[in-house]
Amino acid sequence: MAHVLDVAKYILARQGEMTAMKLQKLVYYAQAWSLVWDERPLFNSRIEAWANGPVTPDLYGYHRGQFVVSYPTFTPGNADALAPDEKATVDGVLSFYGDKSAQWLSDLTHMETPWQRTRAEAGIPDGAASSAEIELGAMHEYYSGLRK
Repeated sequence: MAHVLDVAKYILARQGEMTAMKLQKLVYYAQAWSLVWDERPLFNSRIEAWANGPVTPDLYGYHRGQFVVSYPTFTPGNADALAPDEKATVDGVLSFYGDKSAQWLSDLTHMETPWQRTRAEAGIPDGAASSAEIELGAMHEYYSGLRK
């Protein structure tokens, strides 16, 4: 299993410079689709339902305060640590979501059940901060339904 920082580094290697928010959303979708396509988590870090969509705090700690991140400036993580099937999963995610803007991805997550339900069940109002975890089971259930 890869580490979330390895996944982020791989995404940056493939896509180039991007906003921190876009990186967070691409990492989220990589985890979601790994649950569906590979039937296992891609990484073992918590994903939370923040105001602007799903965020992995473990990753956030490394890009905090940066608007833009790039492969050369994002020093943690090892893109080569991903197994071939993990790279294939991330590549599949990037082929669909990679050309979308950070705002488009954030808006999409706001329309999807895992983020909505997590915030609703925790009683978190729109725009409010949250540390409520988006459960892997909720992600698997929702994204499996999209595949059909």
